Amino acid sequence: MTAPPSPPPPAAAPSPAAQPGPLRVLFGYARPHRLVLAASLLLVLAASVSGLVQPLVAQRVLEALAAGDSATGPIAWLAALVVAGAGLTGLQSWWQQRTAERVVRQVRRDLVFRLIRLRVPELDRRAPGDLIARVTSDSTLLQNAATEGLVNVANGTLSMAGALVLMGTVHAGLLGVTVAVLGTVTALLTVVLPRIRRAVSRAQESVGAVGAALDRTLGAARTVKANGAEARETAAAEEAIDGAYRAGLTGARYAAWVRVLSGVSVQAAFLAVLGVGGALVASGELTAPALIAFLLYVFYLAGPIGSLVAGLGTLQLGLGAVGRVEEVGRMPVEEDVDHAPRPVQGPPPAVEFDDVRFSYPGRGPALGGVSFTAPAGGQTALVGLSGAGKTTTFALLQRFYEPTAGRIRIGGVDIAELGRAEVRRRIAYVEQDAPVMAGTLEENLRYAEPDAPPEDIAEALRLTRLDALVARLPEGLRTPVGSRGVTLSGGERQRLAIARALLRRPEVLLLDEATAQLDARNEQALREAVDSAARRCTVILIAHRLSTVTGADRIVVLEHGRVRAVGGHQELVASDALYRELAASQLLVGEEDGGPGAPPLSRRPARRPSAG
Repeated sequence: MTAPPSPPPPAAAPSPAAQPGPLRVLFGYARPHRLVLAASLLLVLAASVSGLVQPLVAQRVLEALAAGDSATGPIAWLAALVVAGAGLTGLQSWWQQRTAERVVRQVRRDLVFRLIRLRVPELDRRAPGDLIARVTSDSTLLQNAATEGLVNVANGTLSMAGALVLMGTVHAGLLGVTVAVLGTVTALLTVVLPRIRRAVSRAQESVGAVGAALDRTLGAARTVKANGAEARETAAAEEAIDGAYRAGLTGARYAAWVRVLSGVSVQAAFLAVLGVGGALVASGELTAPALIAFLLYVFYLAGPIGSLVAGLGTLQLGLGAVGRVEEVGRMPVEEDVDHAPRPVQGPPPAVEFDDVRFSYPGRGPALGGVSFTAPAGGQTALVGLSGAGKTTTFALLQRFYEPTAGRIRIGGVDIAELGRAEVRRRIAYVEQDAPVMAGTLEENLRYAEPDAPPEDIAEALRLTRLDALVARLPEGLRTPVGSRGVTLSGGERQRLAIARALLRRPEVLLLDEATAQLDARNEQALREAVDSAARRCTVILIAHRLSTVTGADRIVVLEHGRVRAVGGHQELVASDALYRELAASQLLVGEEDGGPGAPPLSRRPARRPSAG
């Protein structure tokens, strides 16, 4: 499961005041491929030149036939031009498609690089499905715009210019008629095309909403099914789909108008030239072959006009997606996670919180001046009611968030002075819900330590009592665990996460409710594993089940984001009412343990549980 080497990070995004326009951004994506795109444009222009020359050669054929001369030479030239134009068009199409694939590959690489490194607060407020849509559908629209759109616009513009110049050599008056008709249609197109861009932007936002709805539902599929919520979740997804449908219809309506106008422009120009040119032929001011040649140029204009209109439409589609793609480039990322951390060495460090304060956006303070020290090489437990700030302290310690005030030190060094990669290399973290990655058991074990030797893996399995599970499986460590570890029980996922953390041999081990899904036997095994780990690292654990922390060297009682009390189990039972109440509710306090301010006997049992 080791990830491939990451590409170099994209350049830092400019400040909002200096944000480039969407078209300039689009040129930026095309710039690395400018030589290939220029060659592709030359090919398509060469094909266009062969098309431009064909009406003139056709005029020579007609003139030769009218004069009774041989038309073999002009016909041969005409055939050669047709074949050359077709060959050049095919070669240009291959080059353009290959370049388009390279553009989208780089766009997706940049997006994936940044999305995986987004800061946690940014991830908290973004729907994963919407972010994924930017890598898939938005990048495809941008790909087409940066290659096909730009080439078609350039080709259509230059081919039209060439055709108009040659038409002027045939008859200037008829050229004026043609330009007047095309100018009127062009003015109408300038009104319609920007509306396509806005419609596409809305459609892509709706596609992102569909992805977000599906991610929410599929990520909690069992919860949805257990609560009979299929109909409600389907309705929510269908609402997002309907939004994409309505926005798509709007874009399709404007695209249809564009096609109608581009088609009408050629037909109107043809009819106008035919009427005026016919009158000129009748009056003797224009020969019939010249009129036919001019009409062939009018028909030829259908190609450049179609190319130009298609290119402009593709550009509008791409520009509608550029904003969403570029928004990812402006999202804050963790710039220091790819720097190779120094090897872990030396004795276990102490961990200190010094007047640490933190608030989540839009909420009140989560920590209001927390100060405590986790001694080096021992076990420190954080206890308290839900919402006391226990998990927040772990998040700050790993620099998932930055404190608004105060300092956090590991081994006497402020972690703000260390790169995130180094801080996290020194820490192993077992989350409360113990997530498991899709893959095999071995890939999950090696996720944090890909080069771990087999003997270390065997030891981690033994300590967490996963060795018996592995021995029962036909494929052993190569057994797939399914998406999110669905084939494992909750306890097995938790023990796998703990084994992964122990395999890393960290300086600091963080356990967030690590025994929540373990039975008494495996809980006892975990205690032994933690005791063993505490001899070589500093252990900090969060627990609601106080039976797992009564032997901790230090217990920190948190309440409403503040440290309420610090001490050992017996000391806190005697001195702190909240801790005593928590202990009593879990059968860890009897009558003889009551102290001043102890809760009434009716609120607490009068016996101790048996060990384990």
